Amino acid sequence: MEHYLDNSATTKVCPEAARAAMQAMTEIYGNPSSTHTLGRQAKKLLDASRAQVAAALGCAPSELVFTSCGSESDNWAVLNGAEAMKRRGGHIISSLVEHDAVRKALDVLESRGFEVTRLSPDGTGAIPVQAVANALRPDTILVSLMLVNNETGGVTDISAISKLMKRSGSQALLHTDAVQAFMKLPFSAKSLGADMISLSGHKIHAPKGVGALYIKNGLKLRPFIMGGGQESGRRAGTEAMPQIAAFGAACQAAGNVLENGARMAALKAHAIERLSREIPEFRYIHSPAPHILSLSLPGWRSEVLMNFMEAREIYVSKSSACKKGGRSHVLEAIGLDAKTIDGAIRVGLSRFTGSEDIDALCRALKDAHDTLAHS
Repeated sequence: MEHYLDNSATTKVCPEAARAAMQAMTEIYGNPSSTHTLGRQAKKLLDASRAQVAAALGCAPSELVFTSCGSESDNWAVLNGAEAMKRRGGHIISSLVEHDAVRKALDVLESRGFEVTRLSPDGTGAIPVQAVANALRPDTILVSLMLVNNETGGVTDISAISKLMKRSGSQALLHTDAVQAFMKLPFSAKSLGADMISLSGHKIHAPKGVGALYIKNGLKLRPFIMGGGQESGRRAGTEAMPQIAAFGAACQAAGNVLENGARMAALKAHAIERLSREIPEFRYIHSPAPHILSLSLPGWRSEVLMNFMEAREIYVSKSSACKKGGRSHVLEAIGLDAKTIDGAIRVGLSRFTGSEDIDALCRALKDAHDTLAHS
């Protein structure tokens, strides 16, 4: 029996999203920009799908622009957000534990003459609000911080950072990569208070190839992709209607975020309790996100543990699926020792994860520990 526990890398497409994609491919297949009947039907579906995602985020549909993925949304927000504000200064605040889509965009901005302050995380991978307060300057024009860390589950208090920036009179834009938080934690665009929010479909049981960027009403952000006038002139290219329709359907099918979170948190707690009891070397990172468990068996290589579990059809990951080779920059920034990092595994839960999946994981890790200890 398969036990898929790599949901922070990607999720299985839910039936509702698959049906919506199929309908968009085979029935409502017109170009939303066309003026004939099929085009108007596609435009109606586009508007309905945007409204579904916007409702899940708690924003106006006009504030949501569809993209190809979370990385595109991050690139657009960081690169063009900084460019939009450069007349007011050149200082940017981010962190050492961001996704590479933000980290590498920041490298580009530094090459253009911007100054970037990269804050250190706490032990969970979150960025303390006070660290942002200490780093804010009159010439700060952009703050970009991840809401839920994709490797540890650390939660940065974006709402408190937004309020801090307003109290201090900061002119800076606030961007958050909410890819790992959307439909996992209860929040809205209003409660976060960010100017830009990055989302991704394939983390919430929609297909790969679709994301979104929330752009607060009134913010003029230059298009990242030039061409036609799609997405109200903000993002060129014919809309990927099957993926967009599926994204909307996945949002609508997700159910109650609080209830789903409570279920995942209970499963995560069960895994921690059992592994702590059965494996003396077991270590894990305390984090509030209910769906991400970063654990380690120091002295055992994560690749070996993963192969051991894969032979039993249990699927986890080493760190971020986007990172190929090398040690996790996130776990290094937290200050973990080399042995703990080298034995680290990320377990990603979803609303479809069950107790049988967690028990299978615990059994496999215990078997791996006992087998490898005597090999």
